Amino acid sequence: MNDLTGKTVIVTGGARGLGAETARQAVEAGANVMITDVLADDGEATAARLGARARFLRHDVTSEEDWRQVADTTLAEFGGVHGLVNNAGVATGQLLETESVAYFRKVLDINLTGVFIGMKTVIPALRANGGGSIVNVSSAAGLMGLALTAGYGASKWGVRGLTKIGAVELGTDRIRVNSVHPGMTYTPMTASAGIERGEGNYPNTPMGRVGEPHEIASAVVYLLSDAASYVTGAELAVDGGWTTGPTVRYVMGQ
Repeated sequence: MNDLTGKTVIVTGGARGLGAETARQAVEAGANVMITDVLADDGEATAARLGARARFLRHDVTSEEDWRQVADTTLAEFGGVHGLVNNAGVATGQLLETESVAYFRKVLDINLTGVFIGMKTVIPALRANGGGSIVNVSSAAGLMGLALTAGYGASKWGVRGLTKIGAVELGTDRIRVNSVHPGMTYTPMTASAGIERGEGNYPNTPMGRVGEPHEIASAVVYLLSDAASYVTGAELAVDGGWTTGPTVRYVMGQ
């Protein structure tokens, strides 16, 4: 069902982690993929592993000129654009009162303004193909209040809102815009913060574990595909039930 044969997809932040897994699954589903990231060595290696239908371009998502280059190069390499995955982002881990204004602005510039520029840049190419799909990677922190995420949480709530606006404005162009909201997921970034994978290692989610990149990427590829042809403006939480509410464990008979 998640067939991307003949489609071309741009994946930002695609050098490693969730972005790299999304690129891998998109190629496996038949797509051509333009991987972009500031991590050039990792990005080149990921594209090389994925073969002839993958390319890499170094890309600062806060730069309008970089975005134009990504769009132009993708059109030149593959002849069109059918999908965009806005995955690039940075995280925070400070209390609101201690996070600096400069860092707050930096996080919003990467996580939110970068998504805005990407959507704005790619829309004409999607429209030229008669439609397409934009998937914005938000976060569980964009669905609830989460401590220690001032800039990050604010940016991810903003991505959620921008997704809704895009879905409303672009629906008649047959451009679908949806957001995916991962919970805690095992990636190089979270591993460096001490997150461990495996059952029982994240008990504050109903499923009791962190997510794996392939589980999030599968949701993204679904939204890129024609299997989601009537899905737009949706918020897809892929979080093990984290945002459904507090975890309460019951013991039978008590």
